[in-house]
Amino acid sequence: MRAALLAATTSALLLAPAPVAVAGASAVPTVRCPRVPAPAMSRPPRPSPPPAVPVQRVVGGAGLDTAGLVVPTGAPAPPGVTATSWLVADLDSGQVLGGCGPHEYGTPASVQKLLLAATMLPRLDPNKTVTVTDEDMDIEPGSSAVGLVAGGRYTIETIWLGLLLNSGNEAANALARLGGGTDSAAGVRAMNEHAHHLGALQTHAVTPSGLDGAGQFTSAYDLALIARACFAQPTFRRYALTEQTSIPAQPAQRTKGFDIQNENQLIYRYPGALGGKTGFTDLARHTYVGAAERGGRRLVVTLLGAESAPKRGWEQGAALLDWGFTVPRDASVGRLVEPGELTATPSAAPSALAAPGAPRPAAASGPGHSGSGWLWSVTAASGAGLLALMGGLLWRRRRRLP
Repeated sequence: MRAALLAATTSALLLAPAPVAVAGASAVPTVRCPRVPAPAMSRPPRPSPPPAVPVQRVVGGAGLDTAGLVVPTGAPAPPGVTATSWLVADLDSGQVLGGCGPHEYGTPASVQKLLLAATMLPRLDPNKTVTVTDEDMDIEPGSSAVGLVAGGRYTIETIWLGLLLNSGNEAANALARLGGGTDSAAGVRAMNEHAHHLGALQTHAVTPSGLDGAGQFTSAYDLALIARACFAQPTFRRYALTEQTSIPAQPAQRTKGFDIQNENQLIYRYPGALGGKTGFTDLARHTYVGAAERGGRRLVVTLLGAESAPKRGWEQGAALLDWGFTVPRDASVGRLVEPGELTATPSAAPSALAAPGAPRPAAASGPGHSGSGWLWSVTAASGAGLLALMGGLLWRRRRRLP
């Protein structure tokens, strides 16, 4: 009985949105998400996620605690997609317009680079020139790289553009190392701390690039929190809409300069596009985050576990954005929590989720193992921390492609 009271208080005091009509709430049978057929694909087995923590599944509102579809009452039906989970939200108000399994665990692939950006953009001077190291170049052979070279000297802005336009995994390593202050592992720890600060309690990074690692998970809801933090930064918005830039020559390394283009097709083909990030690994499949503006509204879409046929990830995101713009402005099924809202007291400090675990080298990005166990314990610890907060109120992880 006390546990039920604590869960109810969690929703009522911190997590619930303004009153809305919700389909798919916990008392309502699960509504199946609209799907379109996808071709059969050969892929590694999906890793086993940590056990669900009930208090984490109601972050943003009790209506988001569903593995199925949740949309406002009376809203038009969303389009069918191949993504296993997705969410559409308003970047400015934070209102969640709808989703499919918004708190279901998924593997992020390169959209994890948005967490790197949210964490490190405020820490790093874009005009500073830095040297790329051999450690930065330790990425899986054949995985996505922008073409930086060890010993090369680049501005931090150039490295950011290499990360966001071409999904450079070596760029991710460099930025994590520089922002972390010692090495990329320190940068990953900072990413996890920042994810928890944002309220992304189901997110745990193991690699800065999104290359698969054991125990690496996120959710469509968490990605929306992370994307919102990114789009709140003017520098990120400028980078996300950059269509082309040049990587300078490195005479000492005998390499020529070259141009790169933004691989996110949304910015070329969707009116009002604000940018976003693509991702793919054999394990994660296609992942996508995109944002657009229409009629004074800025919406963001996040999706996980998609196949590229019959529509690519960005096209599925575009279809969901189109749907989101048809949802009335005053309709919602939940909300995006504000940064720091869930860590406002010492009882919910981010230390539990900041544990580095045992990350694998960036060059090793095979399927995650289900027996690691450590993420299960930190997830449970985070849930315990939030339950302690509520009690106080009562009593007083293959190849990276674009």
